[in-house]
Amino acid sequence: MPKVIGLTGGIATGKSTVSKLLSAHGFKIVDADIASRQAVKKGSKGLEQVRAVFGDEAIDENGEMDREFVGEIVFNQPEKRIELNNIIHPIVREIMDIKKQQYLKEGHNVIMDIPLLFENGLEDTVDEVWLVYTSESIQIDRLMERNDLSMEDAKARVYSQISIDKKRRMADHVIDNRDTKLDLKQNLEKLLLEEGYIEQSLDDSTS
Repeated sequence: MPKVIGLTGGIATGKSTVSKLLSAHGFKIVDADIASRQAVKKGSKGLEQVRAVFGDEAIDENGEMDREFVGEIVFNQPEKRIELNNIIHPIVREIMDIKKQQYLKEGHNVIMDIPLLFENGLEDTVDEVWLVYTSESIQIDRLMERNDLSMEDAKARVYSQISIDKKRRMADHVIDNRDTKLDLKQNLEKLLLEEGYIEQSLDDSTS
């Protein structure tokens, strides 16, 4: 019986890397970020709803959502963030559910790649939750380096989510990403082996 696994983490914990590794192991990935972009793509009903709430300035010269403009508004006005979520979330869930059902019918294990899984209370929509974990201090360091942010801005982004240590206590399985990419790969493969998704290779068993 195929499983539906919710993959989550915190900002800059390395979830995208784990998602790619899982895809290489034959899991089918349903990505919330991709679905979010599809929900407001050019010419979509979602984009017209965004225009109605945020005005014509929310649409750029290419007829797509101006993410920077909308992002600035929702970051500073929580009530506008709620309005945006009320537009996007139902469409995203519909897109993701269609994909999930298609993959399950084909007999695949499905990864629901959802960055804000706990924040949006979606843990009951999956069979298990797998968390990509790193320490808060590493999150901040990686974010400063990756996005060229000040420490203050990096902390603000990290603290806008449920803390990674609280998420760790809420998850069914934890994939440790505090060290190198090789360590991460080995930690993930250890979990896949323990859960029966892959078999131990002859090389591993004789070493």
